[in-house]
Amino acid sequence: MPLQATTIMIGVSDLARAKQFYVNLGATVSQDYPGFVNLDLGKDSSSLALYPWGEVADDAGVPAEGSGFRGFSLHYIVDSPEAVEQAMRDAVAAGATVIKEATATDWGCFGYFSDPDGYLWKVASSA
Repeated sequence: MPLQATTIMIGVSDLARAKQFYVNLGATVSQDYPGFVNLDLGKDSSSLALYPWGEVADDAGVPAEGSGFRGFSLHYIVDSPEAVEQAMRDAVAAGATVIKEATATDWGCFGYFSDPDGYLWKVASSA
């Protein structure tokens, strides 16, 4: 069986704020309940599920304490350095914090932003 991530679930500190942030970035709400929100991120993309932080920990049976680097980042691959810059501007307009400004490299261009709960997003192009 090939591995496929159909939904990525993240714990958030403020469900309404997180939902608004991702909607401002272009996500579409497919399910909206008091305890969770499921977002469609676009054609050929996984969906993103938002749950209250403590409830995700309870669901997994692990402690809810913890902050800082979570050991992963979400990646958004675009077609050009200009698209990287635009995606970074759009993220900031939606409420993101720039972690690393978009930078040209030998292999392309990339930058990092974080959402309101500190999840890292890398925006990159190979051009």
